[in-house]
Amino acid sequence: MALIVTKFGGTSVATPERIKQVAARLVKMKREGNQVVAVVSAMGKTTDDLIKLAKQVNDNPPGREMDMLVSTGERISMALMAMAIEAIGEHAVSFTGSQVGIITDEVHTKAKIREVNGERVRRALREDKIVVVAGFQGVSRSREITTLGRGGSDTTAVALAAALQADECMIFSDVDGVYTCDPRVVPRARKLDTLSYEEMLELAACGSGILQMRSVEFARNYKVPIRCRSTFTDDPGTLIKEADPNMESAVISGIAFDTSEAKVTIRGVPDTVGIAAQVFGALAEANVNIDMIIQNISRDGYTDISFTSPKADIMKVRQVCGQVIANLGAREVVVDDTVAKVSIVGAGMKSSPGVAAKMFQTLAENGINIDLISTSSIRTSVVIDASKVQEAARCLHTAFGLDSSVVFEEKQLSGEELAAKAAKGR
Repeated sequence: MALIVTKFGGTSVATPERIKQVAARLVKMKREGNQVVAVVSAMGKTTDDLIKLAKQVNDNPPGREMDMLVSTGERISMALMAMAIEAIGEHAVSFTGSQVGIITDEVHTKAKIREVNGERVRRALREDKIVVVAGFQGVSRSREITTLGRGGSDTTAVALAAALQADECMIFSDVDGVYTCDPRVVPRARKLDTLSYEEMLELAACGSGILQMRSVEFARNYKVPIRCRSTFTDDPGTLIKEADPNMESAVISGIAFDTSEAKVTIRGVPDTVGIAAQVFGALAEANVNIDMIIQNISRDGYTDISFTSPKADIMKVRQVCGQVIANLGAREVVVDDTVAKVSIVGAGMKSSPGVAAKMFQTLAENGINIDLISTSSIRTSVVIDASKVQEAARCLHTAFGLDSSVVFEEKQLSGEELAAKAAKGR
């Protein structure tokens, strides 16, 4: 008997019909002799709708109240999923994040998991039930409801898999694995059979959108293999695991892009010791995530500092940087939200010189100007004009030989097909 932890995203549970389809898949897993835990996201665009609702009553809603509001979306999904499973003839029980003992820090809207108890899940599994858990949420030690940030249901699933010592952690979504690029933008993208944690971590950090970055960090730290699969097909998907030292890695595994960040420039900063520490220390205290950083050459004792940050944090960035300007005597803060980041990722970059040069040359040949550059041992990222990002992804995908001979086509099993598969497991 295997213990399988699954996660189903918002698209997978967007409608009552899709909830029934997922329930049929879970029942099939159970009737094949497995213990099954399902982590579910909010239905469709429920979280977005709740955020819009909050903005209608408060332009800058308190983090605590936002967590109280948006955590309700997953509770709706978990209860409906348990009902759908019961309707098929299997016993199920639903739990919130706090009920299964997901303990987080005190940071609202992007809390980090500190501990997973999981005893109620273990007890329910011993009672031969399918367990349905609300993703994306937990509770702090001061008993405050918290959420894990967008995509946090991935982290819920991986954390539960680690705590329960599950045999498999399957992340189901509307795509059938991890591709060399978003196949909706690059139709000749290829699905990857396997990826290392490090490669997936870089792709997630660069905006691939398949997995939340923190879920991959969690999986790597606790050695939890993740299989990314489609809710709507039987394709085996992509397995994410530790790198195999006996295999030579591809030079470039994938191309990722991210349009969710803005570039912030603080102009006229005094070029003295400790200035960068003061600027980024203040941003860290405000829980603002920073990605790429560049400081210009000093002129007449002053310099400019640029960095990228999520657009969702820009209001907070403006507030913090406004205080920094006053304290340091800097000239102004300029925010540019018309930029995007495009990245190439591959473990083979470590031993293949000239990869970055090829990236820059390809972009230049296609008339795409580079604003900022950032690198790691297996990743090179550039900030460009947002209007050029899809063109950049396509030309880089071709330049690095990633194009498939087959054009991507989304495939889905019908509700009747999934129900028939569930019936076979009875």
